[in-house]
Parts: sequence; C-alpha cells; structure tokens
Amino acid sequence: MVDIIGERVCAEIEGEIVVFLIGMRINRYWKFWRWIPVLLAMPRMLRELAAHPELGMLSFRGYFGSGGPMMVQYWKSADLLQAYAQSRTGAHLPAWRAFNGSIGTNGDVGIWHETYVVPPGHLEALYVNMPRFGLGLVGALRPAQGRWKTAAQRLGVKPGR
Repeated sequence: MVDIIGERVCAEIEGEIVVFLIGMRINRYWKFWRWIPVLLAMPRMLRELAAHPELGMLSFRGYFGSGGPMMVQYWKSADLLQAYAQSRTGAHLPAWRAFNGSIGTNGDVGIWHETYVVPPGHLEALYVNMPRFGLGLVGALRPAQGRWKTAAQRLGVKPGR
C-alpha cells in the first residue's frame, strides 16, 4: 500500500535539476512491427539506469496519452543526461540507431523529448494528501508552512494582483 502524506508538503531540491520529458507517438497503429520495438527499447534503458544510479537519472514516472506513452524523468545534470545519450556502451545509442535505421522519417512512429534545466531556486512543488511523487521523490519534503506556505513564497516572487 502507498503511504499517503496527510498534510501540505513541498519539495526542496538542492542545486540544479533536469526535468526530461520523452515519449513516442504511434502514428500508424496497424504497423505494430514498427512501433513495438520502439516501445520495448525504453524498459531496457530504464533497467540500465536503475541499476547504475551513477549515470544520473534520479527518478521517473510513465504515462499514456495523446497517441502513445511518455515519461517524466528527473536527472542530476544536463551533462549526465547527455553523457548517457551519447554513451557507446549504454542501451540508448543502439536504440536510437535502430530507430533511425528502421523508421527514420517515414511517419510510422514519432519520437519526441524536451529537456528543462532548472537552476537552484527556480522551481516549486506542492503535494496535499499524496504519496511521495514527482520532485518529492528526489528532493526533501518539508511542511508547506512559513516561508514555504505559498507558491509565490516558494519561488521568491511577489504574488500577482
């Protein structure tokens, strides 16, 4: 059973963090022989990253919608994310080469990613009646009280009028 935190808490992250969104879009469902290999490549990479935390991925969550699966990943740094993407010994580069070799730009399957490098002090997160989730999985949780009570306070900005 999941432990629900029965209070308002916020996540506190020390230093920079990288939020990496990655997904695929199945454009031609009937061509399952094209999209199944793409779909199966991600679990191999996730197993590799989970077995080697020194590679830099801190946490991930998978979702499905808008044409296919997507994932939110949290990384220690953009340098570690890029190092993993370009590693000749990791699972990513062969998967990327296979995608380009078998699908490329033929339109059967779409691949996308977005990378956000968040400097210290430029994020905020609030959780109420939730288990550890999102940034709360990779950062420290603290009660959302005092100077951490509102989103504006957590971000250090003046509230709008």
